[in-house]
Amino acid sequence: MTTVVAKHHWGSKRFLGIPEFRRLLATRLVSQWGDGLFQAGLAGAVLFNPERQADPLAIAAGFAVLLGPYSLIGPFAGAFLDRWDRRRVVLIASLTRGAFILLTAAAVGLGLSGLPLYVSALVVTGFSRFLGAGLSAALPHVVDEDHLVEANALAATLGALIAVFGGGCAIGLRQLLGAGDGGSALTTSVAVVGSLLCAWVASKFKPGVLGPDEVNEPNRAVTAVAHGLWDGAKAAWHTPTVRAALAALLAHRAAFGISLLITLLLMRYSFHDMGLLKAGIAGLGEVAIAGGAGILLAGLTTDRIVDRLGTRQTIIGALLIAAACQVALGLPMLLPTILVASFVITYSGQVVKLNVDAAVQHDVGDEVRGRVFALYDTLFNITQVAAVTAAAAVAPLDGRSHGLVLTATGFYLIGLAAYVVLLARQRQPQHPGLMGEDDRGHPVG
Repeated sequence: MTTVVAKHHWGSKRFLGIPEFRRLLATRLVSQWGDGLFQAGLAGAVLFNPERQADPLAIAAGFAVLLGPYSLIGPFAGAFLDRWDRRRVVLIASLTRGAFILLTAAAVGLGLSGLPLYVSALVVTGFSRFLGAGLSAALPHVVDEDHLVEANALAATLGALIAVFGGGCAIGLRQLLGAGDGGSALTTSVAVVGSLLCAWVASKFKPGVLGPDEVNEPNRAVTAVAHGLWDGAKAAWHTPTVRAALAALLAHRAAFGISLLITLLLMRYSFHDMGLLKAGIAGLGEVAIAGGAGILLAGLTTDRIVDRLGTRQTIIGALLIAAACQVALGLPMLLPTILVASFVITYSGQVVKLNVDAAVQHDVGDEVRGRVFALYDTLFNITQVAAVTAAAAVAPLDGRSHGLVLTATGFYLIGLAAYVVLLARQRQPQHPGLMGEDDRGHPVG
């Protein structure tokens, strides 16, 4: 019989009192503000630009080009996060990303489309993902292991909210600067501020303070990179809590990708303004705000829900809520229900994601953690690209497809089944849970 041990929650003030955590958080926030502004600026330039047209397959192509290529190299790049000083990686990656943000903005301003635009945007997205993986891998170096979950919830929640704020800034700038290619280019270029600030804050860290402490890779960089994918996959598979929660998260991402495509099409081609509720890119901003509220609630409640219910029940409950919401709020395809669905589904997905982050940070060794996070991010991207592409092949231009909504619901149920089965296959029934049985007192499996 397991004894439940009460856990003392630190709260944000205690975490913000740690100088290195505060600096790491600032690095994440300015980076994700720039990401949010860049992505929303680019979405406005491509999807809601009166000078351009976008059908479902064009949207899917954009996702594939932006996320797909990086998904192939991400796990190999992850080897560098476990080999090089992560402070230096964040610094160089931030500056390089800033340069490509300006190139992407120039491509938009010149009216370029297709491959020239996507390749530049791909590099920006790739470095953004690389930075995110590096900052997540560094978190255990600035926070005690017993409080990783709470620290991760705080960092991930504030990061996601600041990204939403960045997207809102892009929408506001677009209104001021214009919706055409010229205005979109100027809006997108402002995102370079986030990259420059990220590099400046990262430069304040002392060398080596973000890890890695040990390097277990071959001396030759080429060999280390070649093993990046395999090492990350092995580490994830041999950690039951990681493989099970990751399966649940990937199912959510597939369902979310389908819902995202439907929402984009509805906002552009079907919905019309309803008083305070808006369609078009302004409506997409309202969807982002609703999702941001869900992320905030997840950050405030996940840690306490896991304390009360245990990790297994928390993830199962989140998937069931998302599935029910997908049917009840997605099928009507009305502007108000889509906004509520964005809140609930984003909340549920963020609950699952926080548990996956904690699993990797808590149960995977520091010497391979960067590769696992890079693999995690890569699978995340591939799943979304595949879901959006498959949905685009059958989606009507106006986005009204009940079959796709039901398909998204099915993915949640598949993720639930995969989570339960994979967790049950762990060799030791009393193996520490996602948050650690030693500090949570809840067995899993």
